[in-house]
Amino acid sequence: MTYPKPDFAEAAPVAAPVKAQVAVASPATESATAAAPAAPKIPGAAGLGRKAGALAAAVVPPVLTLLVVMALWQGLCGDSYEGLPSPSRIWLESKELIVDPFYDRGGVDKGLFWHVLTSLKRVAVGFSISAVVGVGLGVLIGANRWAHRGLDPIFQVLRTVPPLAWLPISLAAFHEANPSALFVIFVTSIWPIIINTAVGVRNIPEDYRNVARVLRLSPIEYFFKILLPSTTPYIFTGLRIGVGMSWLAIVASEMLLGGVGVGFFIWDQYNASRISDIVVALAWVGLTGFALDRIVALLGRIVSRGNAAA
Repeated sequence: MTYPKPDFAEAAPVAAPVKAQVAVASPATESATAAAPAAPKIPGAAGLGRKAGALAAAVVPPVLTLLVVMALWQGLCGDSYEGLPSPSRIWLESKELIVDPFYDRGGVDKGLFWHVLTSLKRVAVGFSISAVVGVGLGVLIGANRWAHRGLDPIFQVLRTVPPLAWLPISLAAFHEANPSALFVIFVTSIWPIIINTAVGVRNIPEDYRNVARVLRLSPIEYFFKILLPSTTPYIFTGLRIGVGMSWLAIVASEMLLGGVGVGFFIWDQYNASRISDIVVALAWVGLTGFALDRIVALLGRIVSRGNAAA
């Protein structure tokens, strides 16, 4: 049998393999590429730029606001106004106090740094005592229902008493200025610590309590492993409020107790009709109070780091 011969001419053409096209650079292009080296990459430049932007966003608005307030203050008061001195007049009258707050000529004739430092020492002692006692009472009230029913109404009444109202009681009890000031600090700052700690103890999740029962934790183990980590944010909220109230109380009490301290300095300058010095002292009081609040807040973030409740 004879088979028909295949017609290759009518068959579909086979596609030729596609060759990769290689771009051949001209000599001029090669020389230009060699002449322009790649720019070195700076590690962390983007991160530094973001941090600088965040810092500028946090600093620039308050600085601009302060400048606007100072300009309005200067325009409203001027140099001829007899009441509140203008910023320029404050600079002229209190330049030495602003430039050199560290002078010490003996007695009460000291720079603002030493007055503020004395007040801070009193606040440190009184606030430390109130922190320890306040946290302990807060844990008791939050954990024990009968203690809460018996003590909470009394604390709610006492916390509304103004700081200076405690001063005559403290003077009658201690007969000395310094212990009286410490008592005023203590009794003023303890209430927010107690209340916030008690709220934190009552808000411990029930799952945490069940885990403690399953593991049969002792009261000490429960306190350090469950209660304290869970209530840390509440405790430091109370401490931040308490340290601010401590600073308010010491300035107010020192005005009446006398001696060295920023409160006494303000009252003494008022008696001497040096309003410019009072304005400078108020700036120190505000900045110091702000620093105390930031320090306690930073300590709270450090202590509560890694806790689920934080």
